[in-house]
Amino acid sequence: MPEDAATGPLAGVRVVELAGIGPGPFCVMLLADMGASVVRVDRVGPASSDYTVNPVIERGRRSVAVDLKAPDGVQVVLDLVRDADVLLESYRPGVAERLGIGPSACHEANERLVYARLSGFGQDGPWAGVAGHDINYIGLTGALWSIGRAGERPVPPINLVGDLGGGAASMAFGIVCALLETRSSGRGQVVDANVLDATTTIMGFVQGLRAQGVWGLDRGTNLLDTGAPYYDTYTCADGRWVAMGTVEERFFLTALDVLGFAADDPLRGAHKDRSRWSALREALTAAFATHTRDEWAAAFREHDACVTPILDLDEATRHEQATARGAYQPIPGFDVPQPVVSPRFSRSRTPVPPPPPKVGADTDAVLSELGYAPERVASLREAGVLG
Repeated sequence: MPEDAATGPLAGVRVVELAGIGPGPFCVMLLADMGASVVRVDRVGPASSDYTVNPVIERGRRSVAVDLKAPDGVQVVLDLVRDADVLLESYRPGVAERLGIGPSACHEANERLVYARLSGFGQDGPWAGVAGHDINYIGLTGALWSIGRAGERPVPPINLVGDLGGGAASMAFGIVCALLETRSSGRGQVVDANVLDATTTIMGFVQGLRAQGVWGLDRGTNLLDTGAPYYDTYTCADGRWVAMGTVEERFFLTALDVLGFAADDPLRGAHKDRSRWSALREALTAAFATHTRDEWAAAFREHDACVTPILDLDEATRHEQATARGAYQPIPGFDVPQPVVSPRFSRSRTPVPPPPPKVGADTDAVLSELGYAPERVASLREAGVLG
């Protein structure tokens, strides 16, 4: 790969991250992976018992430990902001203002700053200050309602839909858009991204299908929610599973060939015939149960049929496509399989991210870069302002 852009497309972008949980750190990882220089402001003192360091999504930044309830601590943050392009906070609405590091104070220090606010329900409205987690946010968007089998309770999709694919990705996109706008206007602005809005946007696809009359409210009866027997998971002879996604009829017919259905089997015509879906599901269940997952994987590997094995987390790191693409690479000196930076570029070469920092490990170095004298750093540490 060419060496002319060896530090990523966001090289030179400086980000201040006010430490949080959930979608905030993941959003910042996306920016750091693209080459942004990130300083995380951690709190002085022991971490909450509800918090554990995530060895993947907290990679790629440095850490300073600051008491944000002390005036001198607030000043440290404002000094960081003066040299920054982006500040990201994921507090409840109003908390940053009470601390003295809200948008007004930060824009007074740096009018070009992109002030990124990532929350659950947004910065205003009757639910703005309500506590929640991914499951709560997506529960109000129709997303959670839509995930699960017919006649059963909704199934939480881990926190992939709301926190990560929703709020974090929306915020990363919003930050980059705001940075581009700042190039022409010379002014910063506030970016309000939240899990509720972002998940509502993601659900636009399904809402569109509903508007067309092809998606019903009954969970587990639609094309992509296990309603269609050709878009579902099946148990194999060894108790493991395969995923069948034969939406197009040509893939469906090829899959039936591999499964051993006779050329004249009437179920070959059941692809779009809902009246025969129950019989088709029973036949597919019986067919997949005749061989192990890996036997089916080998058989389908020779055909374009959209039938693949379902891998566990460890198997996923060893899959041949992941291996060929180098999808997991350890960080030097940190023995944890790390997903590589995504997406990839034809010219820009993204950096190998450093491991997650220890809280406050970079305090002295970062403040020195801001022009703090060693004596000043020592006095702030002695006063408990720095960790």
